[in-house]
Amino acid sequence: MMSSGQVRIGDRESTTIRRLLIAVFVFGVVGTGAELILLEHTDDIWQWTPIILLGVSVPLAGSLWFISAKWLMRSFQCIMVLFVVNGALGLYQHYQGNLEFELEMYPSISGFELVWEALKGATPSLAPGTMVLLGMLGLIYTFRHPTVTDTHLGQTSGG
Repeated sequence: MMSSGQVRIGDRESTTIRRLLIAVFVFGVVGTGAELILLEHTDDIWQWTPIILLGVSVPLAGSLWFISAKWLMRSFQCIMVLFVVNGALGLYQHYQGNLEFELEMYPSISGFELVWEALKGATPSLAPGTMVLLGMLGLIYTFRHPTVTDTHLGQTSGG
């Protein structure tokens, strides 16, 4: 029995919301990928990693629009976790690079001033957060998805 504060979303509404989520996800991925290419974010493997993840995610997300297979959903979830990890590593790398640059330019700088200058540095320190947000959006799409959830028992199915 549902309490008065609970709202039950029907299958039709749930499907519509999921399709909107995956459409927004793809829009964000294409925009982010285009931005990275335009910025020539291709110097080393660390810079290629988000581009590769973005590229892999588009056909995977497109497939989810048409196919509801457990292996596809699990693959998408794994890629989304990699998005989050990659974004977190990117945040660290961008900030660390700016920090080193600031210390090289101004050896006597320290404390809050150093942190502030590193955040404002030439490399956008918070930009990799976009990967974290996209990964979280993708994971929200998969949350309690009927493909991976046994809805009549209210439990996730294994594998």
